[in-house]
Amino acid sequence: MVGITQPRPGEHVNANGVWDLLQNKGKMTVFSLCLLLCADLLDLAVGYLTVTIEPLPPVVVGETVTLKCNFKTDGRLREIVWYRVTDGGTIKQKIFTYDAMFNTNYSHMEDYRRREDLVYQSTVRLPEVRISDNGPYECHVGIYDRATREKVVLASGNVFLTVMSPPNNISVVAENTPAPFSRYQAQNFTLVCTAKGGKPAPSVYFKRDGELIEVISYTQTSSEQGGGSAGVRGARPLISRDLDDTKLQRSLSLLDPEGRVPPPPPRPYTESTQRVHTQGQQANEPSPATEVIPETVVSREFPRWVHSTDPLYYFSHTHIPQSDGSVVVQARLTWTLNPQLDNDALFSCEVKHPALSMPMQTEVTLAAPKGPKLSMTPTRAKVGDTVRITVQGFQVGSPGNEVFPEPLFTWTRVGGRLLDGSAERDGKELILERVPAELNGSMYRCTAQNPLGSTDTHTRLIVFENPSMMKNTQNQNNGASRVDVLGLTWMALVLTVTVELT
Repeated sequence: MVGITQPRPGEHVNANGVWDLLQNKGKMTVFSLCLLLCADLLDLAVGYLTVTIEPLPPVVVGETVTLKCNFKTDGRLREIVWYRVTDGGTIKQKIFTYDAMFNTNYSHMEDYRRREDLVYQSTVRLPEVRISDNGPYECHVGIYDRATREKVVLASGNVFLTVMSPPNNISVVAENTPAPFSRYQAQNFTLVCTAKGGKPAPSVYFKRDGELIEVISYTQTSSEQGGGSAGVRGARPLISRDLDDTKLQRSLSLLDPEGRVPPPPPRPYTESTQRVHTQGQQANEPSPATEVIPETVVSREFPRWVHSTDPLYYFSHTHIPQSDGSVVVQARLTWTLNPQLDNDALFSCEVKHPALSMPMQTEVTLAAPKGPKLSMTPTRAKVGDTVRITVQGFQVGSPGNEVFPEPLFTWTRVGGRLLDGSAERDGKELILERVPAELNGSMYRCTAQNPLGSTDTHTRLIVFENPSMMKNTQNQNNGASRVDVLGLTWMALVLTVTVELT
C-alpha cells in the first residue's frame, strides 16, 4: 500500500486530475480514491456560496444609509432578498427582492411607506432614516443547485443598523410652582431640566453663571420628589457673583450688633390711608378728569434670614423610555435657596449627545416679582358693570420683563372682603360682577410672590353713576307719583258724588 502526497494548499483537485495523481504521485487505495471522487463530484454539483455584510457605523436620523450585501459563488444566481428583523428575530419582513431570472426588482413595502431603493442587485439604500429603522437586517442569496437545476441553495448574512437621534426639545422649569415666599424660613428649591427625543439617552448637566456646578449625585426613587442626599461632600467653591459686596452687605445689615436676626418690622399700615381716601371720595363725587386712572402703590418684601455657608447642590436624573425608541431624560438640581444671592442668578442646562457637534443649551434667570402692571376694564366703570382687574406684566427691570419661577398671584380687598364674600382669590385676574355704588373708592391689593420674593400692588376702584339705571329709577318714581294723583282724583270724585246724593 503506497501513500499519496496531498496537493499543495490552494491547489484544486478535480476528476480530470485524479489519473495524474495516480501516475505522478504514486498509487492510492480504492477507498481513498472513492472519497476523493465523491467530494469532487459533490463540489461540481453544488458549487460554493458565501455571503458577508460589512458592519455599519451609527447613523443620525435623516441621513442616507447603504446596505451592501457581498456574496461569492461559482453557481448561477437565482435571487437576492433583504429582510428587516423585528421582535427579537421572531418576525422577518421582506424589504426588497431582486429576481435574477427576469432581471427585475421590487419592493414589498406599501406604496405610502416605500422609501427603499435597490441600487445594484444586492445593494439597498435607505434615504432619510428614522428611529424606527433601527435594528437588524438580513441579506439572503439563492443560487441554483447544479445537480437538479430545480432546487435553490441559500446563504445569508446580517448587519445591525444603529440609528441615533439628538434631543429635539430641552426645557427648564421650577418644580412645585407657583409657590409662596417665606420671609423667615429657608426653603429648598428644585430646577427640572427635561430633554426629549434623544437616542441614546443624552447626558445632562447644570451651570450657574456660565460655570459648571459641582453637585452631589443621588439616586431618586419613585417615591421621592425633588431633594434627597447620598453622602456628604464639601461645598463648591465660591464663584465670582457670590462675592458681590452689595449683596454681602445687604445680608449682614439684617443682623443686629450681637449677630442675631432682629424682629421683623411692622407691615406698612396701608389700611388707614385707604380709609381716608375712601371717606373723602364718598363725601365728594370723584371727577373723571382726575381719578379715572387707578392709583397704584408698590411695596417690596425681603427675607430676614441669612445663610452661614454656601449651599450644597444635589443632582439626580431619571430615564423614561418612549415607544419610538427615544428616551426622555429629566435632571433635577436641588439646593437651599438664598434670595439675596440667587436673585438674578443665571442657571443653564446643557445637553451632550453623540449626534450633536456641540451641546444644546437652555437657560433661565431667577428673579423676584417687581411690581405687577395692572389693567382695569372698563376704564370708566359704572354701577352695575362687570369689572376685570388683570395682571399685564411686570415693571421694567426684570430680565426680559419676565419673572422666574412662575409667580403666585393673590387678590384681597383692603379693609374688607371681596364682592363674593371671600377673603382672597388666586389667579392673574380678579372679576367683580355687577359692582354696586358702595364699592366706589375701595382699594384692592394684588400680591405677586415666588420663592425669591414678594411684592404688593394696590389699585383703587372708581365707580361712576349709571345714567340708564338712574333713568329707570326716575321712571319708577314718576309712575308711582302718577298713580298717587289718580288715586286722589278718584277719591275726590267719589266724595263729590256722595255729597250731592245726600
